[in-house]
Amino acid sequence: MVSVVIILKVLKELLLLLNYHTKRGLVNHSQICYDTAMATLATNRKAGFNYELTEKFEAGIELLGHEVKAVRAGKATLEGSHVTVRGNEVFLLSATIAPYQPGNTPKDYSPTRNRRLLLTKKEIAELAGTEHKKGLTIVPVSMYNKDGKIKVEIAIARGKKKFDKRETLKKRDDEREMQRTLKSSF
Repeated sequence: MVSVVIILKVLKELLLLLNYHTKRGLVNHSQICYDTAMATLATNRKAGFNYELTEKFEAGIELLGHEVKAVRAGKATLEGSHVTVRGNEVFLLSATIAPYQPGNTPKDYSPTRNRRLLLTKKEIAELAGTEHKKGLTIVPVSMYNKDGKIKVEIAIARGKKKFDKRETLKKRDDEREMQRTLKSSF
């Protein structure tokens, strides 16, 4: 909790400093790219709860122009989506990207179409090998900006049993209770 407060204070100071420099003409707005920070655009919140995430990969994603705008506008969801390897290519299946402007999107546009993920050959071979192992699957964890490019974080995952999920819920409740007691004691 304390670290979050510190981070927020630092970000506020940076924004104030940036505003100061732009008002004085020291920095041009065209030099500042709004998406250079790693802003999270979509998350698969159920992935951490339903699966035990073992190894994570960063992949680029092949999108159409209007899909990029829609993702940056926050119209993407990763809930219920998964990743599969076909041949020497990796695809993101069932991820929904709603149209940015429904009137201007192509008539044959499908929000849940398969989208190709961009990985190295070595990473694709590793994912292909683990996909065929019993009990393992590949799930998308989050979608974010990195240096102006949209990236997808995927993870090799093993499904949790019911008792594992209960244990996760119990840990989360215990942590909340500790935070409440700490907060009330001050």
